[in-house]
Amino acid sequence: MTVAVFTFVLMLGNALKEILPWLVSGQVRFSTVAKAVALLVPFVWVFALPMGMLTATLLIFGRFSADQELTAVRASGISLLSLVSPVLLLSLALCCLSALVNTYVGPRCRVAYTTLRDNLRLEFSSGVLPEGRFIKDFPGYIFYAGKNRQGNLQDIMVFVLKNETNVETTVRAPRGRIVVDTPNQLLNLYLYDARLMTVADGRAIPLAFEEWALQFGFAPPQQVAGKPRVDDMTFQQLLEERRELERLLNLPVPLKNLTPEQARTWKTVWEQQRRDLTAPVVFHIHRQVAFSFACFGFTLIGIPLGIRVHRRETNVGVAIGLLLVAIYYSFILLGQSLERRPEFAPHLIVWLPNFIFQAVGAVLLYRANRGV
Repeated sequence: MTVAVFTFVLMLGNALKEILPWLVSGQVRFSTVAKAVALLVPFVWVFALPMGMLTATLLIFGRFSADQELTAVRASGISLLSLVSPVLLLSLALCCLSALVNTYVGPRCRVAYTTLRDNLRLEFSSGVLPEGRFIKDFPGYIFYAGKNRQGNLQDIMVFVLKNETNVETTVRAPRGRIVVDTPNQLLNLYLYDARLMTVADGRAIPLAFEEWALQFGFAPPQQVAGKPRVDDMTFQQLLEERRELERLLNLPVPLKNLTPEQARTWKTVWEQQRRDLTAPVVFHIHRQVAFSFACFGFTLIGIPLGIRVHRRETNVGVAIGLLLVAIYYSFILLGQSLERRPEFAPHLIVWLPNFIFQAVGAVLLYRANRGV
């Protein structure tokens, strides 16, 4: 029941903003809206399953303690650990279900929903260079744009490939602009305050430009924008994306032709480039796996807290549950904000709430079992 309630609440944020206006305005049929809602449900379960398990645990064991049933159980010679073992096993089973939803079902449904929404909006112009994706559909180039607001770009990276395998030139710019020449199927990319690093004669040469322009042909938008965003990829797609990026970023310079100091400098620069490019992919790999253990951590800490609070009021359990959820997800949001800063190890930050909740929950459960 709690999972259903949280699913409904979390669905409202998306439905009220995007889905309901389609139905009210009469632009789409009810069947299309129902399909969009059905595609959002598995994505929402990523968050609803841990939240529902935590709230249910707090409410059940809070009422259990308030009605003095725990005292009666202990008087019968049954320990608390024996009593809660089925609940802990249920939380582990939900961890397996969460892993399936987090790593496969949720991302696939989210991509399907996004595709449906974008097709309804007919935003093909912004789809030529979609944001948050590594675009490798243009021969000789890899593109990445952090944001694309109707052609105004932010956090752009361009990788010029040599022989379609290794990166020869890396271009970074905080902002840029994209101009589409639809009749000629040309795309003009303008980057401002660009920083380049290119390979020439076995040396890495840094360059800077106030404006850097590039023109190339493009395929129709429905062919270019077919790849999901990094945060919408399944676990298997993320692993493949990481392997492909690392293959493309193999060191292209023969270090034996360089002095030892040049070789060390070049290795340092190139490894930094590799970490920067693969950091978002590594982060989302760890986030999907770490998030799958949230049900167990929430259950482990929810049982002793529910017993200690021992209040009959439902709102007390809900309030504690929301507080714990806010603490847990604050680590996820912190790691996500640093996903492009590998020096802060954001892929390890997402594991911290699991370790903290499980450690604190184990200590509190041990103390509750001893009656402390």
